[in-house]
Amino acid sequence: MAESRRLSVHLALGDGAVADVLLWKRWYGSVVLLVGSTALWFLFERAGYNLLSFISNVLLLIVVILFIWAKSASLLNRPLPPLPNLKISEENVMKAADEIRIWVNHALSIAHDIAIDGNRKLLSQVAISLWVFSYIGSFCNFLTLVYIGVLLSLSLPILYDNYQNPIDDKLNVAYNIVQTQYQKIDDQILSMIQ
Repeated sequence: MAESRRLSVHLALGDGAVADVLLWKRWYGSVVLLVGSTALWFLFERAGYNLLSFISNVLLLIVVILFIWAKSASLLNRPLPPLPNLKISEENVMKAADEIRIWVNHALSIAHDIAIDGNRKLLSQVAISLWVFSYIGSFCNFLTLVYIGVLLSLSLPILYDNYQNPIDDKLNVAYNIVQTQYQKIDDQILSMIQ
């Protein structure tokens, strides 16, 4: 196989701290993410703990600790707890709003293409995707799907980075099979719809 078609997985993942964690180059962060997500999944899914109760109890514990620390610091002439400036900058809010706007506009353009332009191919793709999500969702709840997503995000990038050429070959074969099957469906069924 030609080595020239090999892509940098690290670069595709953003070439930053997130890529380092997902590719286990910062193994401490990867282990913390894996252990933390496993602990949260076990806490909520298996132990039956409620998310709202958990958040409330953690915030209550933090507030009580900070209150006791502040009161004891004033009584014992010690420094107050080092709290950062607890404000969200307008710049960060605008960045988040711009990112959300881009995603919403993309979804609205897809809806426009389906509803107004009558794009049957896009309609079938959206319908099949939503049906697949619904089918997968019927097997487990949202938290388990998120946990599976975390596990896959910690395992698939490193596997693909190590075995990129054989995986690409298999995916090309699968893609060609899916394309021929989709073309058959498109020619036989979707062409009959007016």
